[in-house]
Amino acid sequence: MTNWLPDISRGSGPVYLRLADSIESAISSGALPAGSKLPPQRNLAYDIGVTIGTIGRAYALVHERGLVAGEVGRGTYVLNRSETPPGEQIDPLTVSLGGTRIQDAPANKIRFDTTAAPDLGQGKIIAGILAEIGEQHLSEISSYSRSFPRNWFEAGRLWLARSGWTPEVENIVPTLGAHAAAIAVIAAVSAPGDKIVFEDLTYTQVSRSARLLGRRTLTVDSDEFGVIPEDFERLCQQQHPKIAFLMPTVHNPTLAIMPYERRAAIAAIARKHGVWLIEDDLYGGMADDDTPLLASIAPDRTFLVNGLSKSVAAGVRGGWVACPPHFAQRIKVTHRMITGGLPFILAETCARLVESGMAHEIGKASVEELSRRVRLAREQLQGFDFESHIHAPFLWLKLPEPWMSGTFKNAAFRDGVLVDDEDEFKAARGERPYHRVRIGFSSPKTGQELISGLMILRRLLENGGSAYDGEI
Repeated sequence: MTNWLPDISRGSGPVYLRLADSIESAISSGALPAGSKLPPQRNLAYDIGVTIGTIGRAYALVHERGLVAGEVGRGTYVLNRSETPPGEQIDPLTVSLGGTRIQDAPANKIRFDTTAAPDLGQGKIIAGILAEIGEQHLSEISSYSRSFPRNWFEAGRLWLARSGWTPEVENIVPTLGAHAAAIAVIAAVSAPGDKIVFEDLTYTQVSRSARLLGRRTLTVDSDEFGVIPEDFERLCQQQHPKIAFLMPTVHNPTLAIMPYERRAAIAAIARKHGVWLIEDDLYGGMADDDTPLLASIAPDRTFLVNGLSKSVAAGVRGGWVACPPHFAQRIKVTHRMITGGLPFILAETCARLVESGMAHEIGKASVEELSRRVRLAREQLQGFDFESHIHAPFLWLKLPEPWMSGTFKNAAFRDGVLVDDEDEFKAARGERPYHRVRIGFSSPKTGQELISGLMILRRLLENGGSAYDGEI
């Protein structure tokens, strides 16, 4: 038993988070050595004058961070990382960049942790196109792509056009998906040390990649309507960022759709302070929303990125970016430097999918299927608080007390379902808890699999008290 007491006077934010950080700091400094027992929750609650629920949340959080282990009837003990076999030790860089998502998903779990396009048999269509390209372009397949056919750019122009706006073909760059497009833009128009603005909750694969490139990340406040212009103005005045990465239409994971007035305000602030905008429209084209794009409001400052992964097929890695005038060549060269270049067979496949109209047909079928799944999810989770959109492949579920996001994720995994906790979407280690998880439902092969997974989650939500106690 240790006589250690935490110092929760430092920092800000919820008490449980400050307590968890104090425990982590004590473990790092050696004040809580490996094998030591944390104080009993009831005793510690009395000693520092907080509720036992606050202590429980803090202990659950350090458990999620991999610092302690709980033993039923014995207490909570600090783990000895040095005794972990080398092959099982956690690399700090992997932890910082990998997020909380399980990298190698077990085959026996129901996957609610992906939003790739549902399988509608489009693989057969793509296989036919690949065979056709193989017969027609043998030399191009066997060599590097030194020049891009015009149809690759025309396909991007068609796919990116939306809400009455169509980019100029000379401003289009084909890419290995929307992610590669965003990273190419960041690398091309900023330098190591430059600051990039992200929403507090965002697609963190981009924010982590930006940090890997040596950029610094800032977070801007958002509400149910997206980025708050006043906070964006404050950041621009005080921190002088180079780029802001935004998802105005069907935000991931919150599903927020930013109204026109805010988009116009964001564009004006960006223009005033010389900030470039990256507009991620991956889900926007699926939403049937006619709010003008940022790219149409501020074409001189906005890089619009989109791809085929969410509505057509994730495996073909098709994407495009529409650039402000005179930037396409820079982005094209940077994308090649970062990725190694576009594979001819994939880029040609994506172009033919779009130009033939098959991509739009598959996308329409995907949206119809997702709408059916959204209705099932809404029915199965009726009575609980969540955000959803009839055309989006996920919902943003509010957890009832006493669930924490990571603890619920662990409990769901134990019962056979993979979900994403809120930390997977935090651009920085923030103090604000949301008590939410994202549930994606494009992966299940059948309606019964989808319903089975949702029923498992519902049971956890309804029996949260006992399940939560068991996780500490």
